[in-house]
Amino acid sequence: MQRVRISTLAVALTSAFVLLAGTVATATAAPAESSAAKVAPVTWTPCNPDPSKPDPLIYDCAVYPVPLDYAKPNGETVGIAMMRRRAGDPAKRIGSLFINPGGPGGSGYLWATTTRFEPRVMDSFDLVGFDPRGVARSNPLRCFGTDEEANGVFDRMTGVPVTQAEITGTLAATKDYTDACGRNAGALLKHMSTQNVVRDLDRMRQAVGDAKLNFVGFSYGTLIGATYANMYPTKTRALIVDGNVDPQLRLADGLEYDRHRANGFEISLDAFLSHCKAAGTPRCAFADGDPRARFDAIRDHLRTDPVTLPDGSTVTLSTFTSQVANALYSQSRQAPLAKSLQALDQAINAQPSVAARSAAPNEASALAVLVPTALREALPETPYSSDDSYYGVNCQDKPYPSNPKLFPLIARAWELGAPTFGRYQAFDGPACSTWPAPARQVERYTGPWNKRTANPVMVIGNLYDPATQYKFAQSMQRELGNAVLVSVDLVEHCAIGKSKALNAQVTSYLVDLVAPKPGQLLKPDVDAFPVVA
Repeated sequence: MQRVRISTLAVALTSAFVLLAGTVATATAAPAESSAAKVAPVTWTPCNPDPSKPDPLIYDCAVYPVPLDYAKPNGETVGIAMMRRRAGDPAKRIGSLFINPGGPGGSGYLWATTTRFEPRVMDSFDLVGFDPRGVARSNPLRCFGTDEEANGVFDRMTGVPVTQAEITGTLAATKDYTDACGRNAGALLKHMSTQNVVRDLDRMRQAVGDAKLNFVGFSYGTLIGATYANMYPTKTRALIVDGNVDPQLRLADGLEYDRHRANGFEISLDAFLSHCKAAGTPRCAFADGDPRARFDAIRDHLRTDPVTLPDGSTVTLSTFTSQVANALYSQSRQAPLAKSLQALDQAINAQPSVAARSAAPNEASALAVLVPTALREALPETPYSSDDSYYGVNCQDKPYPSNPKLFPLIARAWELGAPTFGRYQAFDGPACSTWPAPARQVERYTGPWNKRTANPVMVIGNLYDPATQYKFAQSMQRELGNAVLVSVDLVEHCAIGKSKALNAQVTSYLVDLVAPKPGQLLKPDVDAFPVVA
């Protein structure tokens, strides 16, 4: 009965916060619009993405200017860095295929070099990668002048704060961070919403000479694709969205969206531990006994007692949670994660002698390294070798309550239903509560999402996607005016390149405009815990 009462309390508290968020962060849906007037073509220059190898003479680069503020189309511009891999067979060329890897804040420039697609796609399209506005090479949004200034703020934050001191320090540092953004980021700060990215994409489509858009978006890139399909429904040819957000929920209620994200990580973690148990040892090093109970015991131990390993590194609740989340993003990281969990379990439960503790395998030290929660991919030769586009986009798209003091209460409620990731996800929100250009103050696209495109949008969802849980893909398919969902039985974030059966359908869709049959459940090519020879 106590468990039921706790769950009910969590739902009640979260519902109250959601209502509050909705009252402080509402926005009017921006109208869909026609394509801009004729734009200048891209001026391409041959380039080599890998200086260590001879230039194969198939890549070109450009910086394409777009309006900083689309209300002032002849005013200040932002340069969008673009890279093109020319179609392998010019006689069969259909057009350009634009690619976005997600984030927000993910650099897409080098995605022109991706090998995720089959040869027929590479022959038929110029692959075009680009850094969205504010990201990496495209006028990066910067809140600091140097790495030293940034580290002075970021080093005071705790990824999963539990104690009152950790919570107070994290909230104070987060406010210092957003204050720095207000002082240093400049005019671009107010023009980072996905609506502006989509307007840029439509200009680039015209600039490369395509009458209609071909696009593949991963993770956050699925919001770019969905927004384009609804702002420019007559200008789309083929859109694939893989690892989907729920566009309606994300743009309507950032807080509730993040609660569902926390639950998605929990679902993925459950699947990882279940698959590990089924694989057994030695395929999965953490399979002995009850992996779920052992994992929970490790997490709960770290909540109050960090573990110092023989090499001097320390596993904290923050480093542990970030590494587990990171491993769930990719099957290739999950067998190593199992080894690290096994080693950490041994270290925690060893005899309290130095000799016994030093006998624990070294794999546990991998869990002592903090994985950044935000993508910061500015060029390393700059004094501030990061950018702040992750929050620049998220805080303009996703409405949040404006009182950061609510987030410790939110974290407490969420972790009752999501014990590993509830608090972790909740503390991603305070930056948006004090962001200098929040969602309620900027122009952003909030729907409708049901405009009908000539060809169905291909929606791809993994059953156990940690970052964008499977029901988000189901929501995307329902919300779009014309879409078909293909599902993959996979613990990973995004699926293209992980299944030959899926990639064959991607090729048929992009090249031949043959939409997949609905209701399919595909299998990955490789098991996370392969048979040991």
